[in-house]
Amino acid sequence: MSIIEKALAKQQQKDAQPAVKVEQNAVQEEQVKTSADVTPKALLALDKVGLAERGYLIDNGTRKSIKDEFRQIKRKLLNNAFGNAAKTLHHSNLIMVSSAKPNEGKTFVAINLALSIALEQDKTVLLIDADVLRPSVMRELGIEEHPGIIDYLLGKSEQVSDIIYNTDIDKLKLVPAGKPHHLSNELLASEKMATLANELANRYPDRIVIFDCPPLIGVTETLVLANLMGQAVIVVEESKSSIADIKAATEHLNEDLALGLVLNKAIRSHKDLYGYYGYGYGA
Repeated sequence: MSIIEKALAKQQQKDAQPAVKVEQNAVQEEQVKTSADVTPKALLALDKVGLAERGYLIDNGTRKSIKDEFRQIKRKLLNNAFGNAAKTLHHSNLIMVSSAKPNEGKTFVAINLALSIALEQDKTVLLIDADVLRPSVMRELGIEEHPGIIDYLLGKSEQVSDIIYNTDIDKLKLVPAGKPHHLSNELLASEKMATLANELANRYPDRIVIFDCPPLIGVTETLVLANLMGQAVIVVEESKSSIADIKAATEHLNEDLALGLVLNKAIRSHKDLYGYYGYGYGA
Protein backbone atom coordinates (compact mmCIF):
# COMPACT_ATOMS: atom_id res chain seq x y z
CA MET A 1 0.00 0.00 0.00
CA SER A 2 1.38 3.42 -0.98
CA ILE A 3 1.94 6.26 1.47
CA ILE A 4 -1.07 8.14 -0.02
CA GLU A 5 -3.35 5.09 0.33
CA LYS A 6 -2.25 4.60 3.95
CA ALA A 7 -2.98 8.26 4.72
CA LEU A 8 -6.46 8.07 3.16
CA ALA A 9 -7.28 4.86 5.07
CA LYS A 10 -6.14 6.43 8.35
CA GLN A 11 -8.28 9.53 7.70
CA GLN A 12 -11.36 7.42 6.89
CA GLN A 13 -10.87 5.46 10.11
CA LYS A 14 -10.59 8.71 12.08
CA ASP A 15 -13.76 10.15 10.48
CA ALA A 16 -15.78 7.06 11.45
CA GLN A 17 -14.98 7.27 15.16
CA PRO A 18 -17.23 10.26 16.08
CA ALA A 19 -20.20 8.58 14.39
CA VAL A 20 -19.72 5.52 16.59
CA LYS A 21 -19.52 7.69 19.71
CA VAL A 22 -22.68 9.57 18.70
CA GLU A 23 -24.50 6.29 18.18
CA GLN A 24 -23.30 4.97 21.55
CA ASN A 25 -24.44 8.18 23.26
CA ALA A 26 -27.86 7.86 21.64
CA VAL A 27 -28.20 4.29 22.91
CA GLN A 28 -27.18 5.36 26.42
CA GLU A 29 -29.71 8.23 26.40
CA GLU A 30 -32.45 5.83 25.27
CA GLN A 31 -31.54 3.40 28.05
CA VAL A 32 -31.79 6.20 30.63
CA LYS A 33 -35.14 7.28 29.22
CA THR A 34 -36.50 3.73 29.28
CA SER A 35 -35.33 3.28 32.86
CA ALA A 36 -37.13 6.47 33.91
CA ASP A 37 -40.34 5.35 32.21
CA VAL A 38 -40.60 2.20 34.33
CA THR A 39 -39.76 3.79 37.68
CA PRO A 40 -42.28 2.47 40.26
CA LYS A 41 -44.78 4.94 41.71
CA ALA A 42 -43.66 6.36 45.03
CA LEU A 43 -45.49 5.36 48.21
CA LEU A 44 -48.19 7.84 49.18
CA ALA A 45 -47.60 9.08 52.71
CA LEU A 46 -50.73 9.62 54.80
CA ASP A 47 -51.01 12.58 57.16
CA LYS A 48 -51.16 10.33 60.21
CA VAL A 49 -50.97 13.15 62.75
CA GLY A 50 -53.87 14.99 61.17
CA LEU A 51 -55.86 11.79 60.76
CA ALA A 52 -55.42 10.88 64.43
CA GLU A 53 -56.47 14.38 65.50
CA ARG A 54 -59.69 14.08 63.49
CA GLY A 55 -60.63 10.70 64.96
CA TYR A 56 -59.36 8.31 62.34
CA LEU A 57 -58.01 4.90 63.32
CA ILE A 58 -54.30 5.44 63.04
CA ASP A 59 -52.72 2.60 65.01
CA ASN A 60 -51.17 4.59 67.85
CA GLY A 61 -52.76 2.79 70.78
CA THR A 62 -55.46 5.39 71.42
CA ARG A 63 -59.24 5.53 70.91
CA LYS A 64 -59.74 1.92 71.92
CA SER A 65 -63.53 2.14 72.03
CA ILE A 66 -63.89 3.31 68.43
CA LYS A 67 -61.42 0.64 67.34
CA ASP A 68 -63.58 -1.99 69.00
CA GLU A 69 -66.69 -0.71 67.22
CA PHE A 70 -65.05 -0.80 63.80
CA ARG A 71 -63.61 -4.20 64.66
CA GLN A 72 -67.17 -5.49 65.14
CA ILE A 73 -68.32 -4.00 61.84
CA LYS A 74 -65.35 -5.24 59.80
CA ARG A 75 -65.65 -8.74 61.25
CA LYS A 76 -69.17 -9.03 59.84
CA LEU A 77 -67.99 -7.68 56.49
CA LEU A 78 -65.06 -10.08 56.35
CA ASN A 79 -67.27 -13.02 57.29
CA ASN A 80 -69.64 -12.11 54.47
CA ALA A 81 -66.75 -11.67 52.05
CA PHE A 82 -64.85 -14.87 52.81
CA GLY A 83 -67.12 -17.06 54.93
CA ASN A 84 -70.12 -19.19 54.03
CA ALA A 85 -72.14 -16.15 52.94
CA ALA A 86 -69.63 -15.52 50.14
CA LYS A 87 -71.12 -18.46 48.25
CA THR A 88 -74.45 -16.65 47.95
CA LEU A 89 -73.15 -13.14 47.25
CA HIS A 90 -71.99 -11.76 43.90
CA HIS A 91 -68.65 -9.97 44.33
CA SER A 92 -68.75 -10.53 48.07
CA ASN A 93 -65.43 -8.71 48.58
CA LEU A 94 -66.69 -5.49 46.96
CA ILE A 95 -68.24 -3.19 49.58
CA MET A 96 -69.92 0.13 48.92
CA VAL A 97 -70.19 2.76 51.64
CA SER A 98 -72.90 5.34 51.07
CA SER A 99 -75.56 7.38 52.84
CA ALA A 100 -79.03 8.69 52.16
CA LYS A 101 -77.87 12.30 51.79
CA PRO A 102 -74.56 14.21 51.83
CA ASN A 103 -72.62 15.04 55.01
CA GLU A 104 -73.68 12.04 57.08
CA GLY A 105 -70.13 10.76 57.52
CA LYS A 106 -69.80 8.07 54.85
CA THR A 107 -66.21 9.00 53.94
CA PHE A 108 -65.25 8.93 57.62
CA VAL A 109 -66.67 5.43 57.87
CA ALA A 110 -65.14 4.26 54.57
CA ILE A 111 -61.64 5.41 55.55
CA ASN A 112 -61.88 3.97 59.06
CA LEU A 113 -63.09 0.63 57.74
CA ALA A 114 -60.15 0.54 55.33
CA LEU A 115 -57.70 1.43 58.11
CA SER A 116 -59.21 -1.23 60.36
CA ILE A 117 -59.09 -3.96 57.70
CA ALA A 118 -55.47 -3.01 56.90
CA LEU A 119 -54.60 -4.25 60.40
CA GLU A 120 -55.60 -7.79 59.42
CA GLN A 121 -52.66 -10.20 59.09
CA ASP A 122 -53.82 -11.98 55.95
CA LYS A 123 -55.91 -9.39 54.07
CA THR A 124 -55.24 -6.30 52.00
CA VAL A 125 -57.68 -3.47 51.36
CA LEU A 126 -58.18 -1.21 48.37
CA LEU A 127 -60.04 2.05 49.06
CA ILE A 128 -61.62 3.68 46.00
CA ASP A 129 -62.98 7.22 45.94
CA ALA A 130 -66.05 6.68 43.76
CA ASP A 131 -67.79 9.89 44.88
CA VAL A 132 -66.56 11.50 41.70
CA LEU A 133 -68.58 14.72 41.97
CA ARG A 134 -67.48 15.44 45.54
CA PRO A 135 -64.26 13.46 46.03
CA SER A 136 -62.79 13.79 49.52
CA VAL A 137 -60.81 10.62 50.34
CA MET A 138 -57.44 11.97 49.22
CA ARG A 139 -58.03 15.31 50.94
CA GLU A 140 -58.98 13.58 54.18
CA LEU A 141 -55.85 11.44 54.00
CA GLY A 142 -53.68 14.51 53.41
CA ILE A 143 -52.57 13.37 49.95
CA GLU A 144 -52.48 15.36 46.71
CA GLU A 145 -54.85 14.29 43.94
CA HIS A 146 -53.53 11.80 41.38
CA PRO A 147 -54.99 10.23 38.22
CA GLY A 148 -57.76 7.86 39.27
CA ILE A 149 -60.91 6.03 38.36
CA ILE A 150 -62.31 8.72 36.04
CA ASP A 151 -59.04 8.84 34.09
CA TYR A 152 -59.18 5.06 33.70
CA LEU A 153 -62.82 5.03 32.58
CA LEU A 154 -62.03 7.76 30.03
CA GLY A 155 -59.13 5.70 28.68
CA LYS A 156 -56.43 8.13 29.82
CA SER A 157 -54.88 5.43 32.02
CA GLU A 158 -54.47 2.16 30.13
CA GLN A 159 -53.95 -0.34 32.95
CA VAL A 160 -55.83 -0.71 36.24
CA SER A 161 -52.44 -0.81 37.93
CA ASP A 162 -51.79 2.75 36.69
CA ILE A 163 -54.38 4.12 39.12
CA ILE A 164 -53.70 1.88 42.13
CA TYR A 165 -51.31 3.52 44.59
CA ASN A 166 -49.44 1.93 47.49
CA THR A 167 -49.36 3.83 50.77
CA ASP A 168 -47.06 3.90 53.75
CA ILE A 169 -49.58 1.65 55.50
CA ASP A 170 -48.45 -1.75 54.27
CA LYS A 171 -51.79 -3.35 53.40
CA LEU A 172 -53.70 -0.23 52.33
CA LYS A 173 -53.90 0.76 48.66
CA LEU A 174 -55.80 3.67 47.11
CA VAL A 175 -57.60 4.58 43.90
CA PRO A 176 -58.36 8.33 43.72
CA ALA A 177 -61.42 9.76 42.00
CA GLY A 178 -59.30 11.41 39.33
CA LYS A 179 -59.86 14.59 37.38
CA PRO A 180 -63.49 15.83 37.44
CA HIS A 181 -65.46 15.32 34.24
CA HIS A 182 -68.94 16.42 33.19
CA LEU A 183 -69.90 12.78 32.54
CA SER A 184 -68.42 11.45 35.79
CA ASN A 185 -71.61 9.81 37.06
CA GLU A 186 -72.40 8.32 33.65
CA LEU A 187 -68.91 6.81 33.55
CA LEU A 188 -69.65 5.03 36.84
CA ALA A 189 -72.69 3.47 35.17
CA SER A 190 -70.74 2.37 32.07
CA GLU A 191 -69.93 -1.13 30.89
CA LYS A 192 -66.24 -0.40 31.44
CA MET A 193 -66.99 0.23 35.12
CA ALA A 194 -68.76 -3.12 35.33
CA THR A 195 -65.72 -4.81 33.76
CA LEU A 196 -63.44 -3.01 36.22
CA ALA A 197 -65.53 -4.15 39.19
CA ASN A 198 -65.37 -7.74 37.99
CA GLU A 199 -61.59 -7.53 37.62
CA LEU A 200 -61.16 -6.02 41.09
CA ALA A 201 -63.39 -8.71 42.60
CA ASN A 202 -61.49 -11.61 41.06
CA ARG A 203 -57.87 -10.55 40.62
CA TYR A 204 -56.91 -10.76 44.31
CA PRO A 205 -59.08 -13.22 46.26
CA ASP A 206 -57.74 -12.04 49.63
CA ARG A 207 -58.48 -8.35 49.03
CA ILE A 208 -61.40 -6.25 50.27
CA VAL A 209 -62.34 -3.38 47.97
CA ILE A 210 -64.18 -0.46 49.59
CA PHE A 211 -65.95 2.09 47.40
CA ASP A 212 -66.75 5.48 48.93
CA CYS A 213 -69.87 6.08 46.82
CA PRO A 214 -72.09 9.12 46.23
CA PRO A 215 -75.27 9.41 48.35
CA LEU A 216 -78.18 7.24 47.26
CA ILE A 217 -80.89 9.91 47.14
CA GLY A 218 -80.66 12.06 44.05
CA VAL A 219 -77.81 10.20 42.32
CA THR A 220 -79.29 7.41 40.19
CA GLU A 221 -75.84 6.14 39.17
CA THR A 222 -75.19 5.05 42.76
CA LEU A 223 -77.92 2.43 42.40
CA VAL A 224 -76.26 1.18 39.20
CA LEU A 225 -72.94 1.01 41.05
CA ALA A 226 -74.63 -0.86 43.90
CA ASN A 227 -75.55 -3.65 41.50
CA LEU A 228 -71.84 -4.37 41.02
CA MET A 229 -71.26 -4.84 44.76
CA GLY A 230 -71.73 -7.75 47.13
CA GLN A 231 -72.18 -5.68 50.29
CA ALA A 232 -73.36 -2.20 51.22
CA VAL A 233 -72.86 -0.12 54.36
CA ILE A 234 -75.32 2.76 54.65
CA VAL A 235 -74.24 5.50 57.05
CA VAL A 236 -77.00 7.17 59.03
CA GLU A 237 -76.46 10.34 61.05
CA GLU A 238 -78.23 10.29 64.39
CA SER A 239 -80.95 12.93 64.83
CA LYS A 240 -80.63 13.94 61.16
CA SER A 241 -81.58 11.01 58.94
CA SER A 242 -85.30 10.32 58.98
CA ILE A 243 -86.85 6.89 58.65
CA ALA A 244 -88.31 8.09 55.36
CA ASP A 245 -84.85 9.02 54.06
CA ILE A 246 -83.43 5.66 55.05
CA LYS A 247 -86.30 3.85 53.38
CA ALA A 248 -85.96 5.95 50.22
CA ALA A 249 -82.22 5.29 50.12
CA THR A 250 -82.48 1.51 50.47
CA GLU A 251 -85.77 0.42 48.93
CA HIS A 252 -84.40 0.19 45.39
CA LEU A 253 -81.18 -1.62 46.26
CA ASN A 254 -80.67 -5.14 44.96
CA GLU A 255 -82.38 -7.64 47.26
CA ASP A 256 -79.34 -9.93 47.07
CA LEU A 257 -77.05 -7.26 48.50
CA ALA A 258 -75.80 -7.81 52.05
CA LEU A 259 -76.98 -4.55 53.59
CA GLY A 260 -76.03 -2.97 56.89
CA LEU A 261 -76.70 0.34 58.63
CA VAL A 262 -74.14 2.25 60.69
CA LEU A 263 -75.24 5.02 63.05
CA ASN A 264 -72.76 7.86 62.91
CA LYS A 265 -72.24 10.81 65.29
CA ALA A 266 -74.14 9.02 68.03
CA ILE A 267 -73.96 10.48 71.52
CA ARG A 268 -72.89 7.70 73.87
CA SER A 269 -72.52 7.62 77.62
CA HIS A 270 -68.74 7.24 77.27
CA LYS A 271 -68.65 10.28 74.98
CA ASP A 272 -67.71 8.52 71.79
CA LEU A 273 -68.56 10.37 68.60
CA TYR A 274 -69.28 7.19 66.71
CA GLY A 275 -71.77 4.42 67.32
CA TYR A 276 -72.38 1.04 65.76
CA TYR A 277 -76.03 0.47 65.02
CA GLY A 278 -76.36 -2.83 63.22
CA TYR A 279 -75.32 -5.00 60.34
CA GLY A 280 -77.05 -7.81 58.52
CA TYR A 281 -79.20 -8.71 55.56
CA GLY A 282 -82.16 -6.61 54.62
CA ALA A 283 -83.01 -2.95 55.12
